[in-house]
Amino acid sequence: MWPFSRNLPPAQAADVASPEPLYLSASVNDIIQALPDPALMVDGQGRVLHANALARDVLETDPQGLHLSASIRNPAVLEAVAAAAAGEEAVNVEYELRVPMLRSFLAHVSPLGQGQGALLVLRDLTREQQIERMRADFVANASHELRTPLTALTGFLETILGAARNDEKAQAKFLGLMRSQAERMRRLIDDLLSLSRIEMNEHVRPQGEVDLNQVAAHVCDVLSGMARELGCEVSLSADGPLLVTGSRDELVQVVQNLAENALKYGSSGKRVDIALRHDGGFAELTVRDHGPGIAAEHIPRLTERFYRVNVQESRSRGGTGLGLAIVKHIVSRHRGRLSIASELGKGSEFSVKIPLKA
Repeated sequence: MWPFSRNLPPAQAADVASPEPLYLSASVNDIIQALPDPALMVDGQGRVLHANALARDVLETDPQGLHLSASIRNPAVLEAVAAAAAGEEAVNVEYELRVPMLRSFLAHVSPLGQGQGALLVLRDLTREQQIERMRADFVANASHELRTPLTALTGFLETILGAARNDEKAQAKFLGLMRSQAERMRRLIDDLLSLSRIEMNEHVRPQGEVDLNQVAAHVCDVLSGMARELGCEVSLSADGPLLVTGSRDELVQVVQNLAENALKYGSSGKRVDIALRHDGGFAELTVRDHGPGIAAEHIPRLTERFYRVNVQESRSRGGTGLGLAIVKHIVSRHRGRLSIASELGKGSEFSVKIPLKA
């Protein structure tokens, strides 16, 4: 009898003491589907009896009816599931998925009774680990890259407060340089924060519907002033709507970063061509300049953080060294591909392929 029943009237106490049996109408599959993490139920022979939608999304296949090893090939996880199915205690195992991108999980494996099978629940640790890496990377990168403009600002201030104290012309010159360095720091911090946010969510595929043609047209309008100043013509060609599943803001950032790079470093060719087309199940965006091109040894490293072909030229043009790294991670989040081709004296071509919306 429950302790509180002693204070109830006899009739009510009797009801509490001998309640009607309760029956759960939900099926095992309903319970598995309701779990907040990817979950699979496996029988004593290792065959998957139930897998919720989250598990199917993570594994990118429907494992139900198949042996667990057909979708999870990690020996430690398979051994833990076999042991739990035989009735051994619940255990936690670290599990990583490397395709289409690195994701980290803590696999919790519980027995369902002696020889009855096991329940496998995957807790996603990717975001937590990325946050930790983001903090460490941000501090390391910011401290290194901000040192140069801060040193310059300090030098200008010392000059204004010292030798140029009474020289209005020199003060105006140095204040202009200080403003330029402060703007450079602002762009650097903005790009670092943007890159950190993208990396933190890279494992989560966006769900919106975006017309890549409209994105490219918008970017061309935004950059028209820059193109005029550089005396460079920007052409846009497309073969009809290209609907992809993605984040409009992030795809705008991809096109804008590629087009800005083409204008900054390839404007000597006087033309930048942006083309969009269907390529099988993909929407392909190509940004081509007709400038000096890039030597072959630099191409594999262009998407690294802060890698620059020419450091002084990049900084003089307002580059932070993060634009292509941002492009790479956004494209990866959209399950796409980035390719780069260039030839000295003939310009460079950057191509992005994003899966078309099903």
